[in-house]
Amino acid sequence: MRFESLLALYGGPDQVMTVTSGLASLLGLLLLFWNKVVGFFFKVVRMFRHSEAPAATEPSKDASKDTL
Repeated sequence: MRFESLLALYGGPDQVMTVTSGLASLLGLLLLFWNKVVGFFFKVVRMFRHSEAPAATEPSKDASKDTL
């Protein structure tokens, strides 16, 4: 491999720090609005996996023991 091509692939601190700073700011924004991001995700999932009727819940046979 030629030295000129290796030199072109070099990423010094001035290039790398700019990219990592941008990625950190995007991650910070994502974490700031994490609750809204997850809520939107589950809303989209519910649109595609919508069931006609909710599943019926049956009380357990030991329901009287569970309440104590």
